Amino acid sequence: MIICLYAGVFVTFAMLLAWAVQRAAGNAGWVDVFWTFSTGFALAGVALAAPGAVGRHALLAALILAWAARLGGHIAQRVATSPEDTRYAMMRAAAGPRFQGQMFRLIAAQGPVSGLLAIPVYLAAAQPAPWPRVMDLAGVVLLAGALAGEALADHQLQVWRAHPGHEGGICESGLWALCRHPNYLFEALAWTAYPVFAFVPDRPLTWLSFIAPVLMFAVLRYLTGVPPLEAAMRARRGDGYAAYQARTNAMWPRWR
Repeated sequence: MIICLYAGVFVTFAMLLAWAVQRAAGNAGWVDVFWTFSTGFALAGVALAAPGAVGRHALLAALILAWAARLGGHIAQRVATSPEDTRYAMMRAAAGPRFQGQMFRLIAAQGPVSGLLAIPVYLAAAQPAPWPRVMDLAGVVLLAGALAGEALADHQLQVWRAHPGHEGGICESGLWALCRHPNYLFEALAWTAYPVFAFVPDRPLTWLSFIAPVLMFAVLRYLTGVPPLEAAMRARRGDGYAAYQARTNAMWPRWR
């Protein structure tokens, strides 16, 4: 699985470039664009380089590139046309002249994260089961459904924000009525497709493939996703957002 190490190194160099770009542009949101696209290319390369069935390799690479194109394109459009992401804007205001140093330390960890995500992709691509099989179809359905759900959540929020009467409010329509971060929920769910692809009952290494969904859920729920975003939202929306938090789960849907 040395190819997974190469994937992490590739993303690390891409993130060094991202740090320089965001510094020159004055918009830290570009690091998310670079991470998504570089991770997509790196993981697609891992899928294609693994041993095993060529058909499964091609399918996995196509799905990974579809994920990168959808998410990376959405983030790039937002970064290019909107003010700096509230997470980074709040971090910039709090850190002052130390901001760029903090950004460098933040992005330094993103290459290793991609290297860890490459392990489930490799296990999914290299597993010895015949191609195709039922679990391949299940993985496709799960990943496609998660990508569709994330795209729908992003679209609903975009449409809501475009309404003049919603400025300064809180989106509680569509999927956003079920949980506060449906886009993060579907992003974490998308990574559960790789354990499905990789699953072989008598193959112990299969369990390593659960690194992907567990890692992505932890990052989004407890590290760079929900906590900084909600800190910024509480600062901007005050008691209104606190009330939204009280009646709506963070990432687990709850019918009211």
